[in-house]
Amino acid sequence: MKDVKILEIKQSVFADNDRQADMLRRELKEKGVFLLNLMSSPGAGKTTTLLRTIEALQGKLKIGVMEADIDSDVDARTIAESGVKVIQLHTGGMCHLDAEMTKQGLEGLDTGDVELAILENVGNLVCPAEFDTGASKNAMILSVPEGDDKPLKYPLMFSVCDVVLINKIDVVPYFDFDMDKCREYIRMRNPKAEIIPICAKTGEGIAQWAKWLETETRKWREE
Repeated sequence: MKDVKILEIKQSVFADNDRQADMLRRELKEKGVFLLNLMSSPGAGKTTTLLRTIEALQGKLKIGVMEADIDSDVDARTIAESGVKVIQLHTGGMCHLDAEMTKQGLEGLDTGDVELAILENVGNLVCPAEFDTGASKNAMILSVPEGDDKPLKYPLMFSVCDVVLINKIDVVPYFDFDMDKCREYIRMRNPKAEIIPICAKTGEGIAQWAKWLETETRKWREE
């Protein structure tokens, strides 16, 4: 039987994206811009958490936000009311952003006066974790109603994140959610991940999260 050439397209795509991501990270480092890639499933509370974060860091860091969605500009309009620079990114049906898309977004945002750029990625626990955006750090939000076993079901998402925010802790009494088990499962996937329980609605835990983000941003800019 005649041999057939096989080309692993997926590996090629990932390798090319990784190169672009590394280049983007170097560019951002030279410019002194810290890029946070914020991920979660739909409805986990990304936008509300982001608003609380902006409020907590007001006057401490110059912030710019990129809102990524398949369509609509609802979240961008909400963030714009906080007074920070914001741009809406439409992915044209794609469920994630890659390094090139992120670079286009940063150019559109104009990061000349930005110290902390935040990418609110498309709501999805699979695709966004597969593509390096060139971010300085990755963060994800797990909300209590989603269950404490999410780290077991979506291992890659939790393994690529530097910090995990466990949101909506105010409703723990109403759900079968074990905080200790959740921490254990996250540690199984990523022993080095910072874990911060928060409630974006009430503001609980936001100060600790904002302090972590401010510290990481300043380290990135000063090193």
